Amino acid sequence: MSSIGQYKSPAHSIKYLSHLAVGQKYAFYIIAVVIFLSACGRKETKKEPPGFAKEIPDYTGNRPNTLQSPIKMTDITNESGIAFTHVTGAFGEKWMPETIGSGGGFFDYDGDGLSDIFLVNSKDWDSHPSGNKTATSKLYRNLGNGKFEDVSDNAGISFSMYGMGCSFADFDADGDMDIYLTAVGDNKLLRNDSGKFTEVTQQYKTSGNDPLADHPSWSTGAAWVDVDRDGWLDLFVANYVKWTPETDIYITRDGKNKSYATPDVYKGESCRLYKNLKGKGFEDITQKAGVLNNEGKSLGVAIEDFNRDGWPDIVVSNDTQPNFLYINNGNGTFTDKARAAGIGYDENGRARAGMGIDVADIGNNNQLAIAIGNFSQEPLSLYTQTGFGELFQDRAGATRLSRPSLLQLTFGLQFCDFDLDGYLDLITANGHIEPQINKIQKDITFEQTPQVFHNSDGKFIDVSKEAGKVFQQPIVGRGIATSDFDKDGDLDVLFTVNGGSPKLLRNDLDNKNNFVGIQLKGKHPNLQAVGARISVFSGGSKQHRMVRTGSSYLSQSEIETTIFGIGESTKVDSLQVIWPKTGEILKLENLTANQVYKVNE
Repeated sequence: MSSIGQYKSPAHSIKYLSHLAVGQKYAFYIIAVVIFLSACGRKETKKEPPGFAKEIPDYTGNRPNTLQSPIKMTDITNESGIAFTHVTGAFGEKWMPETIGSGGGFFDYDGDGLSDIFLVNSKDWDSHPSGNKTATSKLYRNLGNGKFEDVSDNAGISFSMYGMGCSFADFDADGDMDIYLTAVGDNKLLRNDSGKFTEVTQQYKTSGNDPLADHPSWSTGAAWVDVDRDGWLDLFVANYVKWTPETDIYITRDGKNKSYATPDVYKGESCRLYKNLKGKGFEDITQKAGVLNNEGKSLGVAIEDFNRDGWPDIVVSNDTQPNFLYINNGNGTFTDKARAAGIGYDENGRARAGMGIDVADIGNNNQLAIAIGNFSQEPLSLYTQTGFGELFQDRAGATRLSRPSLLQLTFGLQFCDFDLDGYLDLITANGHIEPQINKIQKDITFEQTPQVFHNSDGKFIDVSKEAGKVFQQPIVGRGIATSDFDKDGDLDVLFTVNGGSPKLLRNDLDNKNNFVGIQLKGKHPNLQAVGARISVFSGGSKQHRMVRTGSSYLSQSEIETTIFGIGESTKVDSLQVIWPKTGEILKLENLTANQVYKVNE
């Protein structure tokens, strides 16, 4: 470590305190933002009403038309050291949960600055004749050289459960990332104590179950979100349907053999919302907050501030039921405005089979789009804001997403700027729920190829065939998570596979576009600054992102570093951060490209 910053006068802030070289293109800067008042009263930060950063008039958001995409992905699963197989527990009964899981993701569990990988596993059922109950989830430590090491046993990840999804955050504000695991049955809250995990579910009362029900819930997606902006991260848990082995319903597609059921034959179960009691426990505020709704059959959850009032809202994808759009009223309660906003149903007034979900500003025009994966013969949904309020229009067809996604059954999906041109692309994980579907529907297969769509002049162009061999290899895709795990400045991808092995894809970007990475360190207790909004202005474009958990399907991407592609620009003209609790706005200018900056609140 060598100092490259120097104190000059009270009118200047000390920005660069230390520098650690990580390669020619990727360096790590620590920025300490120290506020001084000069004689003219200038300040580096100021309090303004919370919301999006103010727009700079010179930034039009226009972009050139792109004819070809340089997106290239390489499957490095085998050489990475990841040896994992998802266990469904299937033994001929075709119980519904077997074909739904499972997820995984990236997070830095040991605080060494490298993204580690967590993979959720299910297990054999108690009545499975083999009696094999040894399947466990796995934690792989990033060794920093493209290799990962299985540290599950040493880290305390050695238990068996019928797992579904995961979400990571530092809920107790002790400086390390904790894990929340969803499941068929009781969920698990794993507290991280310096790299060792301890289950504290019962102590913290976060099982995900309806306290009035006589059976445990089947939980799916989850997200950490500070709903009341007190700095402590609360927990939203999506629940699916009321199913147990004893209440399993016989369904057949061909009139002869049992098939995996769809959720329309089961009753739904409400999501749960838990208020964080300053890291000491949680209170179930589901009913008090207005999110008690047994009509939902929820799979995906994403967080955003849709009406720009500074309060985080929650959007939920439901399977065969109308989606939810919970707008935060700012007083501890939410109002579901999905139907009025136009995202509850498709354009024909029908509820689709909503799976994974993500939200992004795909046009760099400050208007958010909600992407939802749907069943085969139902194209992707792309609900796009028609202004800056709570009204959306499905523009999947207008953006060319409908036709290439029509035959796919899409579970995971995520917006990512894979080619660093400053505009978010879209990647999907596809796979059917019925292994024998091709015998009934000749155009539909159980294993399906993943897809990647390049954002080109407001259209999403399917560039899967050019993106790498893995996009021609069918899998039963489920979750997606992204991270720059190899620290080269572009986002890499993890696919989870139902009943199979995951796929770790290294992004081998084939262009000379530049990037800037932002790491936020918030004040206690929200140390990862979850809910902060980052705005980057560079090369005539503006980009806005929120630091948030959730999205995709049963999975979570790295939240420690936010990567912005800036195309051929060699610098960021200005950076703005709106801190989540106070709404204070921090502004920095002239950041050099191809660096990662750590910004302190």
